[in-house]
Amino acid sequence: MKKRRYGIFIAGGIAALLAATLSIQAVMQKDADKKDDRPNIVIILADDMGFSDPGCYGGEIHTPNIDYLAKNGMRFTRFYNTSRCCPTRASLLTGLYNQQAGIGQMTMDRHEPAYRGYLTENTVTLAEVLKTAGYQTAMAGKWHVSNTIEQPTKQQQLDWLNHQADHPAFSPLNQYPVNRGFEKFYGTIWGVVDYFDPFSLVNGTTPVKTIPKDYYHTDAINDTAAAYIRQMSRKEKPFFLYVAENAPHWPLMAKPEDIAKYKDTYKVGWDAIREARYKRMVQMGLIDPSKAPLSPRWHNGLKWENNPDTIWDAHAMAVHAAMVDRMDQGIGRIIAALRETGQLDNTLILFLSDNGASPEICANFGPGFDRPGETRDGRKIVYATHKQAPAGPETTYSSIGPRWANVANTPYQFWKAESYEGGIHAPLIAFWPEGITAKKGSLTGQVGHVMDFMATVVELAHAHYPARYNGHDITPMQGISLVPVFKGQQRQGHTALYNEHAGGRYVRYAGWKLVSRDRDTTWHLYRIEDDETELNDLSGQYPGKVHMMDSLWRTWAARVHVFPKPH
Repeated sequence: MKKRRYGIFIAGGIAALLAATLSIQAVMQKDADKKDDRPNIVIILADDMGFSDPGCYGGEIHTPNIDYLAKNGMRFTRFYNTSRCCPTRASLLTGLYNQQAGIGQMTMDRHEPAYRGYLTENTVTLAEVLKTAGYQTAMAGKWHVSNTIEQPTKQQQLDWLNHQADHPAFSPLNQYPVNRGFEKFYGTIWGVVDYFDPFSLVNGTTPVKTIPKDYYHTDAINDTAAAYIRQMSRKEKPFFLYVAENAPHWPLMAKPEDIAKYKDTYKVGWDAIREARYKRMVQMGLIDPSKAPLSPRWHNGLKWENNPDTIWDAHAMAVHAAMVDRMDQGIGRIIAALRETGQLDNTLILFLSDNGASPEICANFGPGFDRPGETRDGRKIVYATHKQAPAGPETTYSSIGPRWANVANTPYQFWKAESYEGGIHAPLIAFWPEGITAKKGSLTGQVGHVMDFMATVVELAHAHYPARYNGHDITPMQGISLVPVFKGQQRQGHTALYNEHAGGRYVRYAGWKLVSRDRDTTWHLYRIEDDETELNDLSGQYPGKVHMMDSLWRTWAARVHVFPKPH
């Protein structure tokens, strides 16, 4: 009898176990069949593009695809980067202040915690977080957040830059994108490129030693991004794609057909272009003229009609415009790939610039470090120190200079590397048809920062930002999610924002901004929400406010290890 009961028990147990197993399998199959409806995420970062360059931010440059994103998404009018290329990339990728990520300045290792020149072990990248959350990850374009490997002599360096010598790595391989969360990468490891034949070009970790005759780097970046979209769309998993453009960073190099579109545009000069941009910005509602009057043009003592270099200068700005135009064409192909694969509606696209337009006169730098002396086929490169060669071809290194940079950053003062608004005030467009419920084409004046991208994607991807990763303690995330802004809601933003780069610094707090330039350590105080172009310095009237905000900045600087250390 006992055996019988035992047998019945066993039979019942097996039946129960089988039923439970089948139930679990059914749930697992249901979960497997359930479509992952998390959004794809595409970040497109322009390089040295001015705040007012694209059409949807007041520019005369033809940017129909960027404008499409703005018309069907939303534009931010008070969004901030960190004023320079690699620091902004470090902050964007990690959700930290760039000093906390190891890139307080550039990519040379100064053996100080905030100045290691690469994304340090206390960080996780967007790609690492999203990959852990089940996303596919890919990148095309400019990395520029790893230590650069230089050769011991200048001649050896130039041989490498000129493609006449090969070396196995441009940076330590463990610092490459594919070792920081990106499953695919095509682009450059270093910063500056010859657009027709770029140095430090790799596919994964493999140097790309030959390129087609008609190669143009902006096209290659965007076509690779479109190809990645088509590949990743075949899987039932969302993807993260980081498109880090080089354009329109100097050297000014563009295709003749693109330059031709703007051959007459800039012959009217700095003031006419700047005033026309400002007028359009006011009409668009991007700025309130009572709070952001047009700042005086930089060194406006030289009038265009008295400029001895009008032909060269107008052509240089035409090349800059052509580079932005060509980038926009490539963004159009990215949008087309998303549309063709049925991914467009559930893709969040974020488009912005890494800093304001550059005032650098790159011709004065001459060949060396990341600048070649001749082309691969032996043609000498002219560094147009006296504007003796026109911008555009591969054989000339030149840039737009400070006056056109001031125009590109209309209505703000200054430019790249400065903590004034012309250096840090970024155009940002957010596009996501299925997810952004704020009115299409709307503007938001809510203040945001590139370090907010991490918090945003963690929320949207239902991801986890780790306290430890690969055996290292991770610095807590500093950004705040932008998702409420996408929903048309007021978010709880940053109590204060800070910056320091090469001596330029600021703190923004409670409607005020304290700022200084790299060559002027004197603090200047602005009621920034009512004086967005920083025209009325109130430091003399409010010394107590200066002292209080200076203390805030110094406390922050000590916390993130700004070096030299504050006095």
